[in-house]
Amino acid sequence: MFLMLRSVFASQYQYRFALFTLLAALVAAALLTMKAQAMSNNSPSIKIDFAQPDEIQNWIIVNDTVMGGRSAARIEIEQGQMYFYGDLSLQNNGGFASTRRIGESKAWSNQRKISLTLKGDGRQYQFRLRTSKNWDGVAYVANFKTNGEQQTIVFSAADFTPQWRGRRVTNAPDLNFTDIQQIGFMLADKQPGRFQLAVKSIKQSTAVGK
Repeated sequence: MFLMLRSVFASQYQYRFALFTLLAALVAAALLTMKAQAMSNNSPSIKIDFAQPDEIQNWIIVNDTVMGGRSAARIEIEQGQMYFYGDLSLQNNGGFASTRRIGESKAWSNQRKISLTLKGDGRQYQFRLRTSKNWDGVAYVANFKTNGEQQTIVFSAADFTPQWRGRRVTNAPDLNFTDIQQIGFMLADKQPGRFQLAVKSIKQSTAVGK
């Protein structure tokens, strides 16, 4: 009888010890997850700083003139904003003006959304991301409409469509923000005339999203 009781108590002890160990492991895992999320949300913002005049050296213009078009565009940085402006022409089968950042890429995170603060002229523009340094190739495109007032527009990776020269690429991999090598803007709304887009900031918000 004594041996049976000792065996029962030993089994109960082992069960309680195993249960306690499991609960402790679950609590520790939850705490680590919360700490990682807090560190991600509190880490310094990743942004393109237009307060630095030298930032303009990272940007280039790519217009329809590369294929015989007549559109014209320029970029300038003044008072902490980048101005992308010019004249869109449909002559000679043209119809697009664009600028892109080809300088050193930022450490973008796929756990944060990208936000733009800008002021446009009421036209629809494209926000374009590339995952290589190549001149041509697939671009991930998200359209946005301006309203003549300052706006903050937030994008997740799911908002972008892979395109090549205006056509959707069905076999392109899903966009991952960590792969971004080039960032740019394009106007191709088939409406000839003058345009201006003033970009105040391009940065990653603290909101977690995919």
